[in-house]
Amino acid sequence: MYICYICSKSMDFSFRHKSPSGDTGDASQAGTNKASKRGILYGEYLQLDKIINAQELESVKKGNMVHDEHLFIITHQAYELWFKQILWELDSVREIFQYGQVRDERNMLKVVSRIHRIAVILKLLVDQFAVMETMTALDFFDFRNYLVPASGFQSMQFRLMENKIGVLESLRVPYSRKHYRDNFKGKENELLLLSEQEPTLVQLVEQWLERTPGLEPDGFDFWGKLNTNIDIGLRGNYAEVQSKPDSEEKEEQLEELNRKKEVLTALFDEKRHEHLLSKGDRRLSYKALKGALMIYFYREEPRFQIPFQLLNSLMDIDTLITKWRYNHVCMVQRMIGSKLGTGGSSGYQYLRSTMSDRYKVFGDLFNLATFLVPRHWIPKLTPSNHKFLHTVECCDSSYFSSEDSD
Repeated sequence: MYICYICSKSMDFSFRHKSPSGDTGDASQAGTNKASKRGILYGEYLQLDKIINAQELESVKKGNMVHDEHLFIITHQAYELWFKQILWELDSVREIFQYGQVRDERNMLKVVSRIHRIAVILKLLVDQFAVMETMTALDFFDFRNYLVPASGFQSMQFRLMENKIGVLESLRVPYSRKHYRDNFKGKENELLLLSEQEPTLVQLVEQWLERTPGLEPDGFDFWGKLNTNIDIGLRGNYAEVQSKPDSEEKEEQLEELNRKKEVLTALFDEKRHEHLLSKGDRRLSYKALKGALMIYFYREEPRFQIPFQLLNSLMDIDTLITKWRYNHVCMVQRMIGSKLGTGGSSGYQYLRSTMSDRYKVFGDLFNLATFLVPRHWIPKLTPSNHKFLHTVECCDSSYFSSEDSD
């Protein structure tokens, strides 16, 4: 009942709902409670009795309960559950690549979707540090000694994730002068060793990029045409600058052109690329680099739109893992300063050393922006080439096949 204070009349705004059968009644109570019948229930399906009872506070065992230890445990358990999901997605994507099922366009959609999902999860994990940071350094100090010798470095799932994505063993920072695997025993050590021997995501992506249609010298010959167009474009740039009167500005423009020429000329130096590969400064083969750049330049063509999305998501993964490491470093410094870690490492100093590019896997994709050229330098597609890149054919043996996957 509502009283209108303007006209002083009462109005009835009550609503009567009809049930699905047409009877007047409370529609919110329609339906049948199936939980009263036999079948699996929510708590049983999720095994919540195991999850919500998995928080055993060391401070309680020592007879000195510290409130924030519960937050510390919950946060790390949440991280590990999400690491498990990331590994689940990673393994499925690697399987699709490994068995050639990526040649089916339908499976490419699965790959892009699952890689994007990994990126979204990582973003959540980056943001989750904000919850941990509601705990002060003094709050952490109250129970930190109870954790020795446990350490976040002992997260086997995080190490598995690094290995399966493609972090090189040779580029890892030693942990207290020891091989990272020495901190794991038994089955965990075996699983880590096995993950080092399996094809990594970056290796599988490399093989996929090498099959990019349009690279064939006897076909569209993207690389040869790009080389020619860049050479013509640079000569035109030099002629334009040289035609100007002598001045300081002209000298600066020539210097800039020389730097530009050096960068673009190096792109076509395969021996230089192989040298950088041997040093670990490159991860993708020369042919895979060609494929990646072709996808980058022709990303608006229907056949390359999904591959371009994949390359973007792979860069997102690298970026977000780097952000995760950075947030971790900042939080550790905030919580323990320059103290040693509970596992015996140098703590903040060790974590800071992992912030370098040596832990980035898809750096070559980021570097593609180095080789951007004016659009009119990009080789033009002939009508037949355009039709080829405009059509997605599941039977194309160079790129797709009809095999299916889960």
